[in-house]
Amino acid sequence: MSAPATAPAQDAPDERLVHRSYLRKLMGRPELGAVVGAAAVFVFFSMVADSFLQASSLSTVLYASSTIGIMAVPVALLMIGGEFDLSTGVMVTTSALVSSMFSYQMTANVWAGVGVSLLVTLAIGFFNGFMLTRTKLPSFIITLGTFLMLTGLNLGFTKLISGTVSTKTIGDMEGFESARALFASHLTIGGVDLQVTILWWFGLVALATWILLRTRAGNWIFAVGGGADAARAVGVPVTKTKIGLYMAVAFCAWISGQHLLMSYDVVQSGEGVGNEFLYIIAAVIGGCLMTGGYGSAIGSAVGAFIFGMTSKGIVYAQWNPDWFKFFLGAMLLLATLLNAWVRKRAEAAK
Repeated sequence: MSAPATAPAQDAPDERLVHRSYLRKLMGRPELGAVVGAAAVFVFFSMVADSFLQASSLSTVLYASSTIGIMAVPVALLMIGGEFDLSTGVMVTTSALVSSMFSYQMTANVWAGVGVSLLVTLAIGFFNGFMLTRTKLPSFIITLGTFLMLTGLNLGFTKLISGTVSTKTIGDMEGFESARALFASHLTIGGVDLQVTILWWFGLVALATWILLRTRAGNWIFAVGGGADAARAVGVPVTKTKIGLYMAVAFCAWISGQHLLMSYDVVQSGEGVGNEFLYIIAAVIGGCLMTGGYGSAIGSAVGAFIFGMTSKGIVYAQWNPDWFKFFLGAMLLLATLLNAWVRKRAEAAK
């Protein structure tokens, strides 16, 4: 007697064709945890600080957010690509120092110094990426070495050329006003005074989001962060992608450096140390994983906004600013735990 025939196995449907509810799509977004955290921080400071909701206060919060957010965007892309950069804080200062000292010493138009600074800063980014891909050393070691070298060069060259730890003023030099208009001007929109860095920040977030979600380069970034060997096996240009990410970080460091210089027309050589952690924190709060392959540019912007709200909200609430680092550390831990929980729920719902 023959065994009863079994029904033919049905192939599992392609997950790309499976309809997913809006809630499931939302749960899968890396910035969801940051958005929830930002809403909580906003409501909290709205309740404890009466002046927090004033237009002028929100403008100040956005400005503080933009100074971190401009750098958090490329740092987030770099982390999605599976790497770190510990030299970002001092690289911003290096960019400003090169512009200032070249313009002053050469008695050149300020724009000449700005152009030379761009070339030097991009070269630093290329150096980081090239050393990483050639030596195969961890990015932590490579960029820590760059951080130490730039810290010494910033101080050594400034004292050698200027005789002090700060640069000479370039506020009266030709081209300074036009450069300030691009990097450090104010705009009045709806009666609210806004710094131009806010526009730079929004523009970079939009550009980075488009690259990640709509271009082949964005696919390469996610693939490299998910696994460099597997990405290389399917034809992804891993070396070019990583070098490009480090040069993108350098480009944004140049923007931030020019803002620093044009805002005050002098630069202290010791500035920027420690800011690299703020950029990484903003990216992590925004949903980027430390292991790479996951995150978003929008998330980094939300993380930077949380930073801005916290740093200024403490002031508006008239609290001791010494508590700021505590709140920043607590937010980092809570955001990381929330992001991990959201990601697990999203994966379980697939």
